[in-house]
This record gives sequence, C-alpha cells and structure tokens, in this order.
Amino acid sequence: MTAQVPGLAERVFAQFLALERQARNAKNIDSLAYALVNDAQGLFGYRHTALLIAGRVRALTGISVVDPHAPFVAFVETAASQLLAQGRSDKPQVVAADSLSAQSQADWHSLSTAAVFWLPLMDKQQQPFGGLWIAREQPWSEAEQALLTQLGDAYSHAWLALQPGKPWRLRWPRKKVAAVLGAALLLLLLPIRQSVLAPAEVVPLGGQVVAAPLDGVIAEILVKPNQAVRAGDILLRFDATSIKAQADVAERSLDVAEAELKANAQRAFTDADSSARIDLFAARVEQKRAERDYARQLLARSEVRAERDGIAVFADAQRWTGKPVQTGERLMEIAEPSQAELRIELPVADALEFKPGTEVALFLDSDPLHRHEAQLQRIAYEAQQTASGQLAYRLDAEFVGAPPRIGLRGTAKVFGERGPLALYLLRRPLAALRQTVGL
Repeated sequence: MTAQVPGLAERVFAQFLALERQARNAKNIDSLAYALVNDAQGLFGYRHTALLIAGRVRALTGISVVDPHAPFVAFVETAASQLLAQGRSDKPQVVAADSLSAQSQADWHSLSTAAVFWLPLMDKQQQPFGGLWIAREQPWSEAEQALLTQLGDAYSHAWLALQPGKPWRLRWPRKKVAAVLGAALLLLLLPIRQSVLAPAEVVPLGGQVVAAPLDGVIAEILVKPNQAVRAGDILLRFDATSIKAQADVAERSLDVAEAELKANAQRAFTDADSSARIDLFAARVEQKRAERDYARQLLARSEVRAERDGIAVFADAQRWTGKPVQTGERLMEIAEPSQAELRIELPVADALEFKPGTEVALFLDSDPLHRHEAQLQRIAYEAQQTASGQLAYRLDAEFVGAPPRIGLRGTAKVFGERGPLALYLLRRPLAALRQTVGL
C-alpha cells in the first residue's frame, strides 16, 4: 500500500500544532519568551519578532540578551505605546506606518520592514498584558492572520500558566502610581519627633565612692555586691603585714630616740656639749613620733569602713581580692537604693540637639515591655571612649517615678525636636554618604 504524500495545508497545520505544543511545554518564562520570537520563523518567514511585556521588550529574534538602549528596542516600545494610546493594542492587526508618529515612521523605514503584524497577548479579562511585533517583507495574507490570531491565544495561555500575575506596570496604572508616590512624599514630609537609641545603665545618685586609701594589696572583701551595710561596717581589708612591720619599726625607733633624749638631758647638767645637743635629740624624737603616727594611720586605713548606710555597689569581689591597687583607685560605691539616676552612653554618630529636661524612655534588658520615664539633666560636651571602644557622649537623666534597681542595663530612647520623617529615616545614610563622597 502506498503512503499518501501530505499536501501544503497538512504540513502547515502540523507546524502550527507543533508551535502550540512547544509553547505549552516551555519549562519557564525565559524558554517561553525565546520560543515566541524564534520558533514560528520557519512557518511565517518573518525577519524579526519582538516580544513586549508591559510595554518593555522582553525578547528578540536571534538575540540572547536584549539591550534596553538599542535603537530598535526603543522604536518598538514607542510604537507599542502609540498603539496603546490609540486603543488598538488589544486587537490582532496589520500595523500601518501612517498610523504612527512622524519620528516612528522614520525609525520604521530604517530599523524594521514594510509588513508588520501586531499580535496581542491577552489575560483572562481580555486585557492586553503584552504582544508580539512581527515584521517581514511580504504582506500578510488573510490565512496567515487567522493562524497568528489562533496562535496568539495559545501563546497567551502558555504565558499566563507560567506567570499568572500581571506585571506591576499593568497592575499599577500611572495615575495610581502617581497617587502612591504623592502619598509617600507627603508621608515623608510628616513632622515627627526625632529620637535616638543608646545603651544606658541605672547608677547611684549621690553615692559615696569608696577609693583605695593607700597603696597595697587587698586581702579580702567582707561584703557582697548589693549587700546592705551600715555606717562603720568594715567593707574590706588590705594586706597589713608590711604596714604592721613599719609601725613596729617606727615605735622602736621612737623609743630609742626618747631614751637618747633622756640620757642627754641628764648629762646636760655637767656636760656643756650635751646641753647644746638637747634640741637636736628633741627634734629627732618628734620626727620618730611623726613616723610612728603615720604608720599607725596607715595601719588604721588598712580596714576600710562604710561612712554611711546603703548598699555596696560593685561588680565582683574576686576581681579585687589579691590585686594591688594605688591610692585613690575606685573600689566600690555606697548608695541609697531609692536614689538612682540613668547614665546614657550616646554614640557620636547619633548625637542630636538635646536640651535639659527633654523626655527619655528606658527599656530594661530584663523587662523590655515596661517603660521607665526620665528627664535629661546633663549632657557632656566632650566625647569619651567607652568600655566597648566607641566614642560616646555621657548623658545623665533623672527618673520621674520610682527608679529601677541600681546596676540594671537597657536601652534608652532620647527624644529631640520635631522634624520630617524623611530626615528620621535617612539621617544615618545621608551622613554616611557625606562622609564617603564629601557632599
């Protein structure tokens, strides 16, 4: 049996079905875009096809990467926008050159071919979300236009299957975009109260600083952190071994000097030389007595006592035990628990124009949901290096109500003058930009 040779109509129909199948089998948007502008070239014999989505060229025949600034791309996008403005972008049609502007006609003659067919891509609401600009030298026949129209439905269905949502340019019309931008601009100009965040700590107010009264080594600390003490209680002891030895030596030296003065005074009645040296021995006795008294004072200072009632504020007893200290070095602080203030370390980069009495809100790390109100009292004029190595200004604030426990840390929010929201959001980026480019 002899097989029947297919005719031209059968071959065209087979190619048409193959184009539909290839479009529906595309794995992703990029492969589909490539198929839309390249696969139908063998059937329709066009020179080039441009795929436009939301007014922008997405793919071109024979081009892997579209240059958005290419002259042909700009021409096709302009022509498509004119079709949209004329209300003709939703219908498959042969595009007439005289329906475009004079500049587009000139670009058409230099960049495209004479016969152009516009094939729109429609969504489920029959609204165009894109289209194909198909150009060739020969005019388009009625049969070819019918095939392209049917093929456009398949292309639209395949595209919506891979990308169901509309591009944002179509979801947001120009008027709506302008309204949103205007609202955002007005929102950025909305005056709000400027504020900064900085680490803070609850510290004693008017406490007694306990400093080292002498150079030496701390033998033991007799109180614990935050322990209640009374005036006269021993807080800590220094290693007094050398001080006791010094006091004993000074006491014996004084005894020797007094004995020499007494013996010389007895010889003064018969010896003129002894009488002349009485003042020298008396001065030596006073010197040794002063050395003894100083040694006794040092021995008394080896026990540091509290001068007032309160609690002992310091970090850790083990930190000081056995450590040599110098006179005047801060060891701890005796404070009244009900009297505390807020100490804020404000980084230099966050410094604003603050005035005494401005509002401060403290959020403790241990209780971040509870807000403690305070008022700014003092602002340091000179920045100092903090324990973390950053330069910061010291700010002191007074609590409005009952203060938290001394030693608690948290984050303080310091409020400043009112300013636009844009300045609040962009102050740090603008400062960084100015430091970078010098504007």
